[in-house]
Amino acid sequence: MRELEDKIRTFGKALNEDVLLVDMFLNHQVDCELMDHIGDEFARLFADAGITRVATVEASGIAPALMCALKMRVPLLVLKKSASAIMNENVLQTEVFSFTKQKSYLLTMKQEYMLPGDRVLLIDDFLANGEAALGASRLIEQAGGIVSGIGIVISKSFQPGLKRLREAGYNVKALAEIAGLQKDHIEFVPEG
Repeated sequence: MRELEDKIRTFGKALNEDVLLVDMFLNHQVDCELMDHIGDEFARLFADAGITRVATVEASGIAPALMCALKMRVPLLVLKKSASAIMNENVLQTEVFSFTKQKSYLLTMKQEYMLPGDRVLLIDDFLANGEAALGASRLIEQAGGIVSGIGIVISKSFQPGLKRLREAGYNVKALAEIAGLQKDHIEFVPEG
């Protein structure tokens, strides 16, 4: 998606070979117009997948997932990273290792919000090793849902996540694919 790549070129900052900072428009301050266009693009890419629900992992995936769910006119399910005193009945959980935070957490979902046979589009902001997407997919499938697609805003394609998800049989679309990072240098995978 050219608009997203241009935004990354202009405002993204490669801190090192692993970390791309995009907090100016994606996950701290949010460019709402860009999220609207991202929602349009995901809705277009997965238009024929029969999606009945969009899901994401809190918190940075919420903005693009919300816009996608709005465009597709389906509910948005937000999977939680932290335990809650009021979320203790009829929940499914799985352990996920966070590349960004370098620690594990319990990903949690109330089972009642996933209907058996729901065709789910999972949206996430970043893909590195694929742990969050694989964990979310486990919960969706345990609840009887079908992961009909995974939409990633930015994939660090030099890390194993994209390959892992595709090898697991998931239909994955990334709007921007990063081929490599070096301090102050971002290289994109050519489109096509």
